[in-house]
Amino acid sequence: MLKKLDLYIIRKFLGTFLLSIILILSITVVLDLTEKIDKFYDKHAPLKAIIFDYYFNFIPFFFNMLYPLFTFIAVIFFTSKMASDSEIIAIQASGVSYNRMLRPYFISALLIAMLTFYLGGYAIPKGNKTRLKFENEYVSKFKNENVSNVQMEVEKGVILYIESFDANGHNGYHMSMEKFQGKKLVARLTAEQIHYDTLNKWKVQNYLIRKFDGLKEHITKGTVLDTTINIQPEDFFITAYESPQMTNTELSSYLKRQRERGVGNIKAFEDEYYKRFSMPFAAFILTLMGVSLSSRKVRGGTGVNLGIGLALSASYVLFSTFSSSFSINGSASALFAAWLPNIVFSIIAVFFYFKAIK
Repeated sequence: MLKKLDLYIIRKFLGTFLLSIILILSITVVLDLTEKIDKFYDKHAPLKAIIFDYYFNFIPFFFNMLYPLFTFIAVIFFTSKMASDSEIIAIQASGVSYNRMLRPYFISALLIAMLTFYLGGYAIPKGNKTRLKFENEYVSKFKNENVSNVQMEVEKGVILYIESFDANGHNGYHMSMEKFQGKKLVARLTAEQIHYDTLNKWKVQNYLIRKFDGLKEHITKGTVLDTTINIQPEDFFITAYESPQMTNTELSSYLKRQRERGVGNIKAFEDEYYKRFSMPFAAFILTLMGVSLSSRKVRGGTGVNLGIGLALSASYVLFSTFSSSFSINGSASALFAAWLPNIVFSIIAVFFYFKAIK
């Protein structure tokens, strides 16, 4: 059963959290518009697309990225105000222990964590598709139309290599496909050109098929051959920009498929996937740290605590960014890099907690 004290703190927590979101995101939108308005004008971006395709999806994306900052600021701000007004002294004087006082804080943190997990894993990726498509068309083009040196395992024991591939014509040049049984090469298909037709249907031109049977070799030549390859041209052009556009389910399936194909360049996708599970826990860590820092009346009042809160929350966001770069560059595993900020700041939060209850 929630008591009046619980409802009072939850209302203050979530109300301040919402207010901080509105203030900070308003400033972020104005700064982003100021930076990009020339590009919108030069590329004749429609006003409707700017508002609905870009900023309606830009706001949830940045909210989910910066929500640890909003959470910490909210906790620091209203808890410092309660301490300054002697409300916390009155709460503890009435017989409410420090740990009991933390309960509504963690209930609020749980609601925020659940919201961010759902938004980051399922709702925002759908909006990111529209937002990134807009950016690619009206801000800066990041999608390539040509790719070179494609190599992947299309199915178990079958390795495909294409020297270059053009997205516009769906044409590839100088391809080879090798089939292995264990470590033994049993067949090889080479062709000067390969063309994508329909779903998993490919056409190779000027091809040569070599089948190996012990010391014997069977060679087949031809001009045109229709074949089925379990791959589509889109698989050649997936970049790190694609990871925010995938839901948790899609990311999990993509990572499993790419690992089976032997694709090594999936660090950005692994980092995105693991961060979606680690980031919601930041709500609990930063809430505990914020309460522990601001639950006592100090000289300087709310301003001192708010300054400390801004510095610590900003350092968490920066630490998460640096940790992700280590993962993407291959310096650390994606799972470790995603959880490292939580581990470090959990230790800091526990330190402040024990200091506070003393």
